[in-house]
Amino acid sequence: QVQLVESGGGSVQAGGSLRLSCAASGDISSNYCMGWFRQAPGKEREGVAAILTGGSTRYIGSTYYADYVKGRFTISQDNAKNTLYLQMNSLKPEDTAMYYCAAGRGGSFLGSVFQGCNALDVWGQGTLVTVSS
Repeated sequence: QVQLVESGGGSVQAGGSLRLSCAASGDISSNYCMGWFRQAPGKEREGVAAILTGGSTRYIGSTYYADYVKGRFTISQDNAKNTLYLQMNSLKPEDTAMYYCAAGRGGSFLGSVFQGCNALDVWGQGTLVTVSS
């Protein structure tokens, strides 16, 4: 059984940085996509970033970023450690949310452009990020 455990959340001032980690345990060989999502109080959960970790060699390593984090956040993975990261720079108060990592069975594409994970079937418990102005 796959388990995901996030860490790295905390409180920072606007303009600061945080790096979130998501440690995976168990057999994730069937999960070809890993992503970060967030949910702010009173709002729906939204996608933040994703990376293809398996499937077609043509697309492995492809990344997706939501428009509201492009240029500020970077998703990466360390296969040796089975860990997914989210480097968050230039944080804004509107980035305040609970951040979750998730594993999906595949990726969604618009033509040949990776759009994020689909068939998400494993979720972590979340890590809280608070950005003050």
